[in-house]
Amino acid sequence: MTLLDAKGRLFGKVSILDVAAALIILMVLFGIFLYPGTSGSVAQVGATTKPVEVDVMVRGLSSSDPKRLFEAIKNSETTNIIIRNQPYGQVKIKNAVLLPRSTTVPQPDGTVKALPDPRPELNYTLDMLITLEDDAQITDTGPVFGNSKVKVGTPIELDGDLYNFNASTVDVRVLENS
Repeated sequence: MTLLDAKGRLFGKVSILDVAAALIILMVLFGIFLYPGTSGSVAQVGATTKPVEVDVMVRGLSSSDPKRLFEAIKNSETTNIIIRNQPYGQVKIKNAVLLPRSTTVPQPDGTVKALPDPRPELNYTLDMLITLEDDAQITDTGPVFGNSKVKVGTPIELDGDLYNFNASTVDVRVLENS
C-alpha cells in the first residue's frame, strides 16, 4: 500500500485536501481558544483610571410636564448612558440645572436685551445642564468610558425609567482621586 495513490488520497482512503482543510480548522481553533493573546481594547492598555465629570446640555426637550421631568432627573442618583450607540452603563447624576429660555428684544434706544421668551409652546420644552460623574480610563487622547472616548461635542444618550433623550457634551473634567 502506497502513502499517496494516483487520486491524491492518503493510504487510499482520505483526500489530502481534506487533511489540509482539517489542519487549518484545528489551527484556527487553537488560535482562538488556547492562545487568546491580550484581552481588552487598545484604549485600556497602559491607561489609568480617574474620576471624571462630564457636563451635557439638553436643548428643547419636549415634555407635557417639564417641571416633573426635571425633578425626576435631578432627584435620580444614576442614569444609564449610551455613547455613539454603545451602551456604557450607569453613571452618577451629580447635578442638574434648569436653563432659562430667553429671546432678544430690541429696545427703543437701539440696544438689545435678553428677556424671558413669552411663546406659550415653550411651556412644554426644557433646557438643562446635567453633570454626570464616573470613573474613566485616562489615555493620551483623553478619557474613555467603556470603549468610547468622551470629548466636548460627543453626543450622549441618557436613558432612565421615564426618559430617553440625546444630549451634547459641553465639558469634560478629569478629577484627581479623592
